[in-house]
Amino acid sequence: QVQLVESGGGLVQSGGSLRLSCVASGSIVSINTMGWYRQAPGKQRDLVALITGGNTDYKDSVKGRFTISRDNARSTAYLQMNDLKPEDTAAYYCYARRLASGRYYAYWGQGTQVTVSS
Repeated sequence: QVQLVESGGGLVQSGGSLRLSCVASGSIVSINTMGWYRQAPGKQRDLVALITGGNTDYKDSVKGRFTISRDNARSTAYLQMNDLKPEDTAAYYCYARRLASGRYYAYWGQGTQVTVSS
């Protein structure tokens, strides 16, 4: 099992920055991918960014503004968000994928709210 705890959300003005953190605990050795998804009210949950080893992947609308990173020593993933826009407003969820016994297992955090005012 893996537990994920996010922090760092809040209210920020358009053009501002926030840094989200996600601390993983439990069976963290077998985590191969971590990432962030977001969900705005009335919308589906969408991928924001993923990191697997040294490879990263981003939603097109956040490329150049958001940066995902991972500190394996601290079992933590980060999402640095710059030049925030009102359309970035959503609940942001940390995601982890673990490989065990030939199967993948997905885990989610409880979410942290990001609100960007215009």
